[in-house]
Amino acid sequence: MNAPVESDVAIVGAGLVGASLALALSGLGLEVVLIEARAPAPGRRLPGRDARAIALSAGSRIILQALGVWEALDAAAAPILRIHVSDRGRFGFAHLDHRREGLRALGYVVPAQVLGEVLLAHLDTRPVHRRTARLVRLHEAAGGWELGLEDGTGEGRLRLHTRLLVGADGTDSTVRALLGIARRVRDYGQAAVIAEVLPSDDHGGTAFERFTEQGPLALLPLVDGRCALVWTHAAESAAQRLQQPEAAFLDDLQAAFGWRLGRFRALGPRALHPLRRVEAVEAVRPRAVLVGNAAHTLHPVAGQGFNLGLRDVAVLAERIAQAVEAGEDPGGRAVTEGYARWRAGDQRRVLAFTELLLRTFASPMPPVRAARDAAMLGLDLCPPLRHLFTRLTTGRLGRLPRLARGVPLAPIAEASG
Repeated sequence: MNAPVESDVAIVGAGLVGASLALALSGLGLEVVLIEARAPAPGRRLPGRDARAIALSAGSRIILQALGVWEALDAAAAPILRIHVSDRGRFGFAHLDHRREGLRALGYVVPAQVLGEVLLAHLDTRPVHRRTARLVRLHEAAGGWELGLEDGTGEGRLRLHTRLLVGADGTDSTVRALLGIARRVRDYGQAAVIAEVLPSDDHGGTAFERFTEQGPLALLPLVDGRCALVWTHAAESAAQRLQQPEAAFLDDLQAAFGWRLGRFRALGPRALHPLRRVEAVEAVRPRAVLVGNAAHTLHPVAGQGFNLGLRDVAVLAERIAQAVEAGEDPGGRAVTEGYARWRAGDQRRVLAFTELLLRTFASPMPPVRAARDAAMLGLDLCPPLRHLFTRLTTGRLGRLPRLARGVPLAPIAEASG
């Protein structure tokens, strides 16, 4: 039997988080393999069409800039200059403004397809080995893990040995399952209707989060005056929204959102995303790490999912870079356990914050509704509370890794050489 191919780091999953990690590690002098389950269609870098828009926090912009990809994203990135939060039919509201928080922007909105293609285009110029294959077997081997990969035809098979295995393969992670890591699941019984809409009035860089009887309704600014819609409904109602005639859908959206953006004039293709919270009981095992949705899949109400995953990337990449700098094993306990300790606080805060929003705004009880409206007004009127809230939602709370401070990791490896 042929000997397995050797690697230092094997990343399973070439989505946004996996590709970001591969890019972060590409200058460290390591053998990095990025495994993608499906090949892109002819003429495309990504398999299929991703209709989502990604709300990037101000902290995520800094990380992407340190990775060297922001310049290529800038033209497609609509800045979020203000955020308006309101409770339909109630008195509660809050405003966030980038000037009051001393930021260039509170965040940015980028089409997921554009972000993915930019990341993979940059990887084409870096020393990262990309393989299209499915992970079908996994077992411990001396100094790491051995992966059994198949190319999908049943004929192409590969054995790959790695010192560090990273599961970046999403909510239904194969890596997590093969490692035997349990997960906690909460099915919200909801789905998000996702589309692009064109309002008659200029959004002016404002993002809206409106809590309605059906569920949270978010409108995020896009370039060219469009907005990305994420409208949460009960699962059955959301499915019906996909079949609704465009004029009726826009009328219902108008009634739920109001007239702050004038009349909604056009609607793009609609897609449906079922919503559930999935949390891995363990983030690490010896020589194995879960990142992004493989470790924690969140409700989109706070727009924190990819941002949390990108901070996973920044911390894991730094731990690996520190091992390289010290001449140590990039898959050793110092990397995996150090990563888990560093990330625990941020992950707990964001998970708790997301759940608090959902539970608070889903409650029909009058005392709870009055309390949440008062809390929104307090946020609007109390600068220290507003600054703390902004630091949490923009990814600038707690200890920051180098990439989150805008410092590339490559010089670490160069100094060690």
